[in-house]
Amino acid sequence: MTTPLKCIGVLAHPNRPETAPLAEQIAQKLQQRGLQTWCYAIWDETSIIEAVMQANMVVAIGGDGAMLKAARVCAPYQIPVLGVNMGRLGFLTEISNPHDYDAQLDRVLAHDYWVEHRMMLAAQVKRDEAIILQGDALNDAVISGDRFGRMIQLDTYIDGLWATTYNSDALIIASPTGSTAYALAVGGPILPPELENILIIPAAPHLSMDRPIVLSEGAQVAVRPAASNRNPVALMLDGVYQMTLMPNDTIQIRASQHISRFVRLRPAGYFYRSLLDRLEPRVNRSAPE
Repeated sequence: MTTPLKCIGVLAHPNRPETAPLAEQIAQKLQQRGLQTWCYAIWDETSIIEAVMQANMVVAIGGDGAMLKAARVCAPYQIPVLGVNMGRLGFLTEISNPHDYDAQLDRVLAHDYWVEHRMMLAAQVKRDEAIILQGDALNDAVISGDRFGRMIQLDTYIDGLWATTYNSDALIIASPTGSTAYALAVGGPILPPELENILIIPAAPHLSMDRPIVLSEGAQVAVRPAASNRNPVALMLDGVYQMTLMPNDTIQIRASQHISRFVRLRPAGYFYRSLLDRLEPRVNRSAPE
């Protein structure tokens, strides 16, 4: 059953000022249609929690970065996100042309949409059995050297059993959503978004396991710097630096209890066409004049 839309929030990308005017326009249009709304151009993932809790839907303006930020703050409260693309790729957004938002909003207000669910990752860092950091990611957790090009050694465990020690620039642990991001750039497989599997893939591995591994649903991953490791190791979630690890720290990653929800106006099979249009842009083969 579709939740009545009484309040729709609007989020501009906080690091892209050019998205703010469109966010304000959309908020004004929603008010003209009789809906409650709020609009933020400058925000972080803790400052808008109270506002998000009052919304039935959130419109995020920007590209995939805006969608990742909005998804992380909205997922714990089961709030779906509608993306309006003003970025370079906008793979996660739904409205590709920002000038077309008015007609698309009419469809949303007429309940002519569906909500896509996407798995998230839950990561936590343990030190001496105490949890010192935890957070969710929609795309990936990346464990790398603290400086570009520094090779690191990482002991990796799957469901509590040692799997391998990676010798690489980084180790990417991705969700199906993240399989089309950094993981794809280093040769990983493409996983459709409805799956709930974790993907492990090293970046620039050297004399160690160099193949991606797709884990079964419910599997858990643990990673710690190996005894042979000599370079500092950093953790990033969705591209955001979290911390530099101590030698005995352990990163544990599993499927999160939270699920990202995206508003979709295209048919349910949109994913493959959308992906291939970006990987293999269609060429205009008309004869030159």
